[in-house]
Amino acid sequence: MQSEQPRVAYFPDSFHEVNGVAHTSRHFESYARRSGLPFLCVRAGDRTDSGEPAFRQEGSVWTLELPRGIFSFALEKDLRFDPAFPRHIPIIGEVLEQFQPDLIHITGPSEVGMVGAGLAHHFGLPLAASWHTNVHEYLARRSDWLLKLLPERHSLSTGKVIEDLTMAAAARFYSIAKVLFAPNLELCQLLEASTGRPCYRMPRGVDTELFKPSRRQRADPDSDDSTCVLGFVGRLSVEKNVTLLATIHDELLALGHTNFRFLIIGHGAEEAWLRERLPNAEFAGVLRGDDLARAYASMDLFVFPSHTDTFGNVVLEALASGVPAIVTPDGGPRYIVEDDRTGRIVSDEDFTNAIASLIANPARHAEMRKAARSYALTASWDSVFEDVYHGYQQILPAPIQMAASF
Repeated sequence: MQSEQPRVAYFPDSFHEVNGVAHTSRHFESYARRSGLPFLCVRAGDRTDSGEPAFRQEGSVWTLELPRGIFSFALEKDLRFDPAFPRHIPIIGEVLEQFQPDLIHITGPSEVGMVGAGLAHHFGLPLAASWHTNVHEYLARRSDWLLKLLPERHSLSTGKVIEDLTMAAAARFYSIAKVLFAPNLELCQLLEASTGRPCYRMPRGVDTELFKPSRRQRADPDSDDSTCVLGFVGRLSVEKNVTLLATIHDELLALGHTNFRFLIIGHGAEEAWLRERLPNAEFAGVLRGDDLARAYASMDLFVFPSHTDTFGNVVLEALASGVPAIVTPDGGPRYIVEDDRTGRIVSDEDFTNAIASLIANPARHAEMRKAARSYALTASWDSVFEDVYHGYQQILPAPIQMAASF
């Protein structure tokens, strides 16, 4: 067995859904397939006609897709959690014995990740774990409804306690892995400090052949008669700070800007609220492939007010489409956007002014469009996963033969 090509069993939290984990996981499997790497992907999904476990072996890549059952419940509109998922352990164990992995890689504390971590311990395999979601910040944001019921003097401190306790629980879970991966340097430093494990950067790549400015089907964005399209792509939920879009709309009108509209792609709990407050917005729902690429290219500015994203795939896709991005100074997107070159990094209070200044300066906007595309051309998925495999080498012992069986 060659050390440069370890046999990897990958247990992603999600695969078919619309989120960063699923997006990265699909590209990871594709990378293994085109590189001829031995790779097993064990995932939850309901893509089989029979509703039974589905196993496939295509070249070097094996897949085992396992249905969630009647006890599963929704975490998001398209993401569920199945507390009875461990019922699949026997078939997963059989496939692992056949595949003979050198390590197991999980993406978080989902039911799939918990099973993967347990099986790594059972078979004596080194465990790798990647951090994709700031669960501590998400839970704090999701608790806003409760915090608003408290006196103001207690609200902030209680929110901080929720965030700290969630982070402590997450760190305890991630510390069972021997090596960690995270989308940006700040998170790597946080995880190393809280878990005592080495952490390597695992950013995201972008398909620059799919997402490119030539997909645009509207007039030149800087022409005199062109409406400025402000785009958003992502989950329409409280942790994405999407309510700021309505504030931006009202403030732009107050400044006298009327020649703009929003193009919003995605779904989530805040959609009805946004529809009421953005009467001229286009809500396109969830788009994929060419439809998504054309939508990006038809935007003029990408407005992404999230404070909790660990990376921001959608920001990179916008840049690849030649669309400058306006992002917050928190989370991963600020590592993608070069301030005043490929977009702007601003506080919530300054989003409207940043947008207004670019609407009023077509020449600067055109320069940013070119710079955004140039930056995206440097971000490839292959380089991302090559670095992940380099990280694996730090924990691989001599070839492991599984002695245990189910």
